[in-house]
Amino acid sequence: MAGSVLSSPSVERVRTALAAAGHDARIIELDGAARTAQAAARFLNCDVAQIANSLVFRRVRSNEALLVMASGAHRVDTARLEALVGEPVGKADAAFVRERTGFAIGGVAPVGHPQRILTLIDSDLAQHADIWAAAGHPHTVFRLGFDALVRLTGGEPADLAEHGAAQ
Repeated sequence: MAGSVLSSPSVERVRTALAAAGHDARIIELDGAARTAQAAARFLNCDVAQIANSLVFRRVRSNEALLVMASGAHRVDTARLEALVGEPVGKADAAFVRERTGFAIGGVAPVGHPQRILTLIDSDLAQHADIWAAAGHPHTVFRLGFDALVRLTGGEPADLAEHGAAQ
């Protein structure tokens, strides 16, 4: 398809990273931008809890990135994040996200970053056989399982949900 985002450099970087890790995943292009878990779930006709949101935080003292792969069904408890990483975390602006991940907000993939990023993975995602993650562009996603997400990212599964709060 002419002009397809599937051939964009950021999507190619994800495809290359997945192949290098031995993960055979088909990257699919959605009919529109999936900048939220709700939008992605609508396009994919799946439960919002199956969407693995890529949330980038800035670790305040070290000024390093923290990638959180969170279930789209709830909010992340930032106090819990801070306890896990041992320092305060704050919102990452668009420039920080692009600099540290190589992706624009809305298309941050769990793989294909210019350097290793500390990654925490919402253990709630483990209850789904199939989960969906961004593939380098707000219009692209790929399907994988929880164990593959942990393996591909080198991430640490953790209870990250803000209990009693829905997104």
